[in-house]
Amino acid sequence: MTFQAPLWLLGLLAVAALVAFYVLLQLRRKAYAARFTNVALLGTLVPKRPGWRRHLAFGLVALALAALVVSLAVPSTEVRVPRERATVIMAVDVSLSMQATDIEPSRFEAMQVAAKEFVDVLPARINLGLVSFAGTATTLVTPTTDRGQVRSAIDNLDLAESTAIGEAVFTSLNAIENYQSALDAGDEELAPARIVLLSDGYNTVGRDDTQAVAAAVDAQIPVSTIAFGTDYGTLDIDGERVPVPVDRATLEEIADETGGSYSEAASAAELEQVYEDLGSQIGYTTEPRDVSYWFVRGGVLLALLGVVLSLLWTNRLL
Repeated sequence: MTFQAPLWLLGLLAVAALVAFYVLLQLRRKAYAARFTNVALLGTLVPKRPGWRRHLAFGLVALALAALVVSLAVPSTEVRVPRERATVIMAVDVSLSMQATDIEPSRFEAMQVAAKEFVDVLPARINLGLVSFAGTATTLVTPTTDRGQVRSAIDNLDLAESTAIGEAVFTSLNAIENYQSALDAGDEELAPARIVLLSDGYNTVGRDDTQAVAAAVDAQIPVSTIAFGTDYGTLDIDGERVPVPVDRATLEEIADETGGSYSEAASAAELEQVYEDLGSQIGYTTEPRDVSYWFVRGGVLLALLGVVLSLLWTNRLL
């Protein structure tokens, strides 16, 4: 918990001083009563008091004052709230190496299932687009809040030769730029954007990934990458087993240099968890929420309880 106006907490010193003054009064009262040497006479002169119940009533009122003072300091807690107007491009690798079955039933099919789960975890107001890449990169769905359109495009993905990671980033950046340019944002600041890139292979064609990284840094758009598959994936090409390991180093470098996050997914379950975590990172942010009303309500209730108990037990307000 944090306080937006912490100087008001100094008011707790006044409450502490009030409590100290109350204790001092009780001690003086005892000292005054002790001057009567005749105990029997003391019993007739000093009526029986409610004892601890009187102190309890005062304690409740003191707690109420403390709670009200804390409310003036505007206590806040961090809460997770959906982002508004954010744009996300999901770039998926559809190169032939995605046929590898080191992730059951295959990298490609597991990716399709988890990609649709990623669609579901994003808040409804976030604009989501889809780019597929193999030898070239293509924008299949421009940023939209129509989740059905994105799911349909994921179901209809086709595999092709080669892997153009650099082109995938450039195409995703263009899709974001074109979408944001089409918005009539007026004087408002452009909404945040991010690229989520899933790949299992090395960049083999098109512009180099270092050029793509530089472009993403210039655009201030993070690229989160997912290394999809294992080091032991293979393909059967013309009867020959060809290894298709994951290029973790490149994907991690892209994420690190652009300010995105890097993850690994060696199974369908891990991929689903990665997408869920990314959905939380992209789709939500934490903001302070004023909870002073909790202390106001608590303070009022404690004050009322203390006053009522004091009237019942002592026939006095306090």
